[in-house]
Amino acid sequence: MEKSRPIHLQEIIYGSPESNVSRQISKLEKEGKIRKIASRIYTSNLEDTPEDIIQRNIFPILGNQYPGAVLSHRSAFEFSPTSTNQLFVTYKYTKKVKLPGITIRFMEGSEAIKGDISFSGELIVSQLERALLENLQVSRQTGGDSKTLTYPEIEEKLEKIIRVNGEAELNSVRDRARDIAEQLGMQKEFEKLNKIISALLATHPATTLKSPLAVARANNLPYDPVRIQVFETLFKALKKEEFKNREEQNTTTRAYRNFAFYESYFSNYIEGTVFEIDTAKRIIATQQPLPARNEDSHDVLGTYQLASNKQEMRVLPYSGENLIDILKYRHAIMLSARTDKKPGVFKDKNNQAGNTSFVDMELVNGTLLQSFDFYKALIHPFAKAAYIMFVVSEVHPFLDGNGRMARIMMNAELSAANHSKIIIPTVYREDYLGALRKLTRNNDPEVYIRMLNRAQAFSHTLLGDDMPYMEATLEASNAFKESNEGILKIIV
Repeated sequence: MEKSRPIHLQEIIYGSPESNVSRQISKLEKEGKIRKIASRIYTSNLEDTPEDIIQRNIFPILGNQYPGAVLSHRSAFEFSPTSTNQLFVTYKYTKKVKLPGITIRFMEGSEAIKGDISFSGELIVSQLERALLENLQVSRQTGGDSKTLTYPEIEEKLEKIIRVNGEAELNSVRDRARDIAEQLGMQKEFEKLNKIISALLATHPATTLKSPLAVARANNLPYDPVRIQVFETLFKALKKEEFKNREEQNTTTRAYRNFAFYESYFSNYIEGTVFEIDTAKRIIATQQPLPARNEDSHDVLGTYQLASNKQEMRVLPYSGENLIDILKYRHAIMLSARTDKKPGVFKDKNNQAGNTSFVDMELVNGTLLQSFDFYKALIHPFAKAAYIMFVVSEVHPFLDGNGRMARIMMNAELSAANHSKIIIPTVYREDYLGALRKLTRNNDPEVYIRMLNRAQAFSHTLLGDDMPYMEATLEASNAFKESNEGILKIIV
C-alpha cells in the first residue's frame, strides 16, 4: 500500500476527497495544529482572523477551488474586493458564495478565450479588451454591489491609454475588442465602447463623455491627473492655514531694486548660473553681458529685468488662459538670449530632474488650465504664492528656466499685495529642493509650506535702501554659503 504524502502546514490547506488526505486533515485539526475557516478550507495560522486570511489568499483559493474561473468585469481591473467586499467571477454557473470577509459573485458566461491571462493556479483574468466590454454590460446594482465600473472610470482608463501609448494603441484596443465582441456575442457592448473611443479621438461628439479628464482629452486639452491630485492636496493644506501678513518694507524704488538684485542673483545661483557677487553687480549696473559668458549674463539680466519691475510684478493671472500668456511673456524676457531654449514657447520635448519626470509636453496646457481652479479659490497672498510657485515648478512648462520662472510667479503674487517677496539663498537650496521633492513624491505639503514660510520670514528682515547693509545682513545670515557649510540664520 502506497504511503500518503504528509501535508505541509501552509497558511491555506485545502480539503480533499482522497481519504488518506482527509484523515491527515482530521488528525491535524484534532491536534489543534490547523483549523477550518470555510468549506473545504483550513489554515495553520491560529492567530489571524479568518477574514484576514481569506482576503490575502483569495486568488490562490479561487484558482484551486474553481479551476477555469475567469476574474472578470470590474474585478479584472481592481484585483481587490469592492467596498461591499465582493469579487466578480465568470464561471460555468451563476451563484453567490460567501467566504469570511468576501462574497464571490459567480456569473455564468464564456470560459477563457485566447488572450485571457493565467493568474493564480487555474484562475484566469479577462484580458483588457474583454474586461472593457464586460464593464459596459448593464448592471442592476450600483456602488460596491455593481459588477461594472462607472462610465467615468472606464473613460479614464481609455484616456490613460492615449496618454501613455498614444492614439494608435487605443485604435488597436478597439480593433481587438471588435474581434472579441464577435466571439462572445457582445456587439452591443462594443458599440458603447466604440462611441467612447471615437469621442476621445475627437471623431465623435464629446457630449457623450462623463469624465472631466475624458472631456478635456476630447477637447484637445488633456491634463495630468496625478499632478492635479497633488495640486489639490497642496490647495487643501494652504486653505486650512492662517498665514502671517508680512508687509513689504522695501517700498522705495532703490530698495525694491536692490532686493530684486539679490533675488535674481540667488535664483540663478540655485539653477547653476554662478557668478561672483561683484561680477553680478557689474552686469546689472552696466546692463552689459560678459563676452565670455554671454548667455549666463543674460539669464541674470533677464531675471532682474522682471524682478525689479514693480509694474510687471503686479500683474496677476485672471484666468487659466491668461496664466499661460503671462508665463510665455515673462519667459521670453528672461531667456531672450537663449534662442536654443525657445524663449516664450512651451517645451517640445519632455524634461526631468534626477528621478523626477515633469508633466508630459502634450499635457502642459491642459494641466495649467486645470490648476487654475484651485489658484482662484485661494485668498491669502502667501497661499497663492506658494501654490503658483509649486504649479510652475511641477509642470515645468519650458525647456529651461522653469525654477526661476516659478519664483518670479511666486514673488509677483506677494509684490502685488504689498507683501514681502521671498529670496531662496544658496545656503537654503537643499531645504528648498528637498521640500519640493517631498511634496512631489510623498504628497506631503507640510514641509514645503514650512520651508517657504521660513524663507519669507528671513526675506522680511532684508532692508534694501542701503545695499552694503543688506549684503552684510545676508553675510551674517550665511546666505552665501553652500548648503553643507552652514544653516540659514534669521537676523532680527
